[in-house]
Amino acid sequence: MVAIVGRPNVGKSALFNRLAKRRAAIVHEQSGVTRDRLVEEVTWKDRRFDLVDTGGLAVASRERNPDLIEAGIRSQVDAALADAAVIVLVADIETGLAPADREVAGHIRKTGLPIIVAANKADAPEKDGLADEFNALGFPVFPVSALHNRGLAPLMRQALAHLPEADNPTLHPPLKVAVVGRPNVGKSSYINRLIRAERVIVSDIPGTTRDSVDIPFAIGKGKQARHYLLIDTAGMRRTGKIDSAVERFGSFRAENSIRRADVIVHVLDAVSGPTAHDKKIAALVMSRRKGCLLLVNKWDMAEETQRQQGPAILREMPFMSHCPLVFVSAKTGYNIRQSLDAMDHVGAQIQATLPTGLLNRVILDLHAKTQMPVVRGKRPKIFYATQTGQAPIRIRIFVNYPKSVSDSYQRYLINGLRRAFGLEGAFVDLEFRARRENK
Repeated sequence: MVAIVGRPNVGKSALFNRLAKRRAAIVHEQSGVTRDRLVEEVTWKDRRFDLVDTGGLAVASRERNPDLIEAGIRSQVDAALADAAVIVLVADIETGLAPADREVAGHIRKTGLPIIVAANKADAPEKDGLADEFNALGFPVFPVSALHNRGLAPLMRQALAHLPEADNPTLHPPLKVAVVGRPNVGKSSYINRLIRAERVIVSDIPGTTRDSVDIPFAIGKGKQARHYLLIDTAGMRRTGKIDSAVERFGSFRAENSIRRADVIVHVLDAVSGPTAHDKKIAALVMSRRKGCLLLVNKWDMAEETQRQQGPAILREMPFMSHCPLVFVSAKTGYNIRQSLDAMDHVGAQIQATLPTGLLNRVILDLHAKTQMPVVRGKRPKIFYATQTGQAPIRIRIFVNYPKSVSDSYQRYLINGLRRAFGLEGAFVDLEFRARRENK
């Protein structure tokens, strides 16, 4: 692992995005945007390694004015340093060597790890000479520009020289699981409890999580290990409630995390129950055709029983009735393992292969029991079906009049398929194609 550290607003996230070759971290002129540590697997000159972005270290201000979130950032940086093989200390070449740079350097020097200074914002060759000032820190210095992609090759050659050779434990793609929900329902607390570590910052302040944080996670070892990529997302607020650019970027990242995930864990609050905004988030998940699990958190504070609240939730969100419903408490650990089993189950269902013969028997039996209504004097007829894809489950059905198949009849077929094959949590997409009857 290569850890990127530095004081606030020196361009750490910009460098992280440049090396990751995608906008994995929010970049904004506002100080302190990055809070949790972000990890991305990077390939540079055929070398694969984990790159970690961290929040800005403000050592002196933390001593003067202790703050819960700032203390959380400090602990996240220390956790990244504990896993790192080499540290890239990012500084601002335009402002020069600041006292805060010296404090950060003193903090990371205690790790005993190789340290390289990236003097960032050297946007033109005439600025490279300004990097000499940072030699006073006692580490190799490289003038770079993350914005203009300057000077990165020498920096990375030096960094890669310190990386040990190691096997990649996730050669097979992990199951990507995005944890989504409105603010303060306990998404980050749930992830920390699941992996048994303070991986993401938790506080009572809404909007603590800003980026979408990718967290590699494995259960077991060797060939039997199950690999996951957990994605903690920013709380998704109603559009009218978003009052800053950073919060808007966080919402965009959460929506993008839904698009790239295999399974969505939609977290609800057991105390307040499903709200109108919860329904909008669920509708967004369904529009992306994703497998989904409903997770009711804070169950230790609920006053109703599961038999009471379970049906009530599904009455409020009937379009999610096919999704497993798990009641958990991130605080006490109640049902955390069951939620992981439900994750695995949904992950298996979205990849299900339906045997063609059995699929056709089920659909034709459903059609025989309840035929489609007559349209313009002709009754639509189903001939045969075949599965064309997974994640989501895509089924192509050949009929004589595709445009005559109503939405209600599609729901009837989908419900029948779920009863026959399970498919809990999986999205089922039906496509109707025209075919003439063979006389």
